Amino acid sequence: SAKPDRFADFRMDQDLPAQKLLAQRRPRRSFFEPSIRALIILCASLAVVLSSLSICDGHWLLVDDRLFGLWHFCTTSNQAELHCLRDLRQAHVPGLASGMAVARSVATLAVVVAIFGLELLMVSQVSEDAHSWHKWAVGSALFLLASILSFGGLLSFLTLLRNEVTLMGLSLTFWSEYTASFLFFLNAISGLHINSISRTDSVTYPWGLPAKF
Repeated sequence: SAKPDRFADFRMDQDLPAQKLLAQRRPRRSFFEPSIRALIILCASLAVVLSSLSICDGHWLLVDDRLFGLWHFCTTSNQAELHCLRDLRQAHVPGLASGMAVARSVATLAVVVAIFGLELLMVSQVSEDAHSWHKWAVGSALFLLASILSFGGLLSFLTLLRNEVTLMGLSLTFWSEYTASFLFFLNAISGLHINSISRTDSVTYPWGLPAKF
């Protein structure tokens, strides 16, 4: 009656080395992956702040004694105090009032979309579950959409004032919005790329063989 017990013990002893070998060959999460994800979140946060400040200020173009913005049209005389008007029709630029409403709406929507994307990126790292990769992918996709909307707002502004635009006349807040748009795009592409690499690693068995095999 003791033979089956010895046989079972022998099989367990034989399985232990194999289990240890599989555990040693199990792919571990790279040390750099959390750091890269944290850097993406940090850059995304910076882009949201830059874009928010740029849109709230809204003064993007200075031409002689006129200051064109998303929300106001300002004039100055003899270096006196700025006189700003909310009625953009006073700028006497065809289609400026209606076109600027579209430009600021698109730019503002870009910030809103980016905030939702940033929230998903952060949640995916705080609660690492089976759907974390999906939350990260959706957040990165939202940043890609935010970059398209942000560039659309910039292009609309430049198109409306194409006869007034000069390189030296573009303000610091305009270039801040441009930088934020580029960061939106860069973070989106980086986030999607690192997520695709992590997803590829997660669909393999611990010993490195493809899941289909």
